[in-house]
Amino acid sequence: MKEDQPLPTSLEICVSEAGLELSVVIPCLNEARTIGACVDQARAMLHSAGLSGEVVVGDNGSTDGSQEIARGKGARVVDVELRGYGAAILGGIAAAQGRYVICGDADMSYDFGHAPRYVEELRKGHDLVMGNRFKGGIARGAMPALHRYLGNPVLTKIGQVFFDAWEIGDFHCGLRAFDKASIEGLSLSCTGMEFASEMVVKAKLHGLKVTEVPTTLAPDGRDRPPHLRTWRDGWRHLRFLLCYSPRWAFLIPGFVCGLIGLVLMLLVLPGPLHVGDVVFDIHTLVYGGGLILVGAQGVFFAVLSKIYTLTQGLTPTTPTATRLFQRITLEHGVIVGLVLVLAGILGSVVAVYGWAETGLGPQDPGRAMRIVVPSVVALALGAQTIFSSVFLSLLGMKTTHATPTFK
Repeated sequence: MKEDQPLPTSLEICVSEAGLELSVVIPCLNEARTIGACVDQARAMLHSAGLSGEVVVGDNGSTDGSQEIARGKGARVVDVELRGYGAAILGGIAAAQGRYVICGDADMSYDFGHAPRYVEELRKGHDLVMGNRFKGGIARGAMPALHRYLGNPVLTKIGQVFFDAWEIGDFHCGLRAFDKASIEGLSLSCTGMEFASEMVVKAKLHGLKVTEVPTTLAPDGRDRPPHLRTWRDGWRHLRFLLCYSPRWAFLIPGFVCGLIGLVLMLLVLPGPLHVGDVVFDIHTLVYGGGLILVGAQGVFFAVLSKIYTLTQGLTPTTPTATRLFQRITLEHGVIVGLVLVLAGILGSVVAVYGWAETGLGPQDPGRAMRIVVPSVVALALGAQTIFSSVFLSLLGMKTTHATPTFK
């Protein structure tokens, strides 16, 4: 576009016979220093690329005049009362009129001129197109070393492993585009910085087509500290990833703990285990029993968490999950639990009988504990199984919000 060629008005950019193709959504909270330049860049991109579109600013309660600046530059400003990065974007998305939406920060760190490469992938049928700053280039001083070499790579790797998202190399890039209808179908709800993770995770869980394109990151144009808080927001991202993956948060750690505990108990149950000069005895037996209980709790939590996310509509139902939970019934759990409790009671009876043989006096700890510890573990494990089965049954109940009437 020639420098002396004026930008079209907002109305001229937005209107086309086919309707709007692209909405540029910019979350904003006190960005008077840079919001005007961002809007200018976004509108220039729409004009030069020949895209019918609009610029929507989701303002989160700015007190520095950001709204007036954005309106003066031709953007449509939406006031979002609920505070938070995710809330501001969600408000902008709700107001957007384009078929596609691209989101980017209001601090001039992202280049809205890259939007056409995102739109090209959306036109090919992708539902979500992520930017990858590590492929496109991160300018000196644009990203703190802690974020660049630890935070982003670690959280991205966790996201890739937990959700099979290997096509995404930058989980937290703020410049991303998507098909509005597809993303609105995910019922996104996070209001904070973890919104960035929620969009990617739910897109993968619901089987949307996801890809990435290279983009760049420049030093922001702020004259104040960023809204992002390294440790607080990093933890919120990690917490979200764990909550949406009970398999990795509970099931796998629980299974490993339980397996280690079972192996330890089986090794020392017959008698002391000698490995060179090291002797593993009843103390190892006690720790093994503890690991079994912790592991079982992890497995129960995984199942309960999965049922909760399914019944609340947080994750989609899969055929595997449906078949599994059809087989896990309250009755089955209670039966297994009662068998374990009865085994624990039987072992306890044997232990008391052996104690009675000594006249209820001192016993050989090595012999007694090899009966008592497995018995206690069986009792506790049986009770856990019964309680978890009851709670699982409650979670799986279909509820109604109808108000009962009484005659």
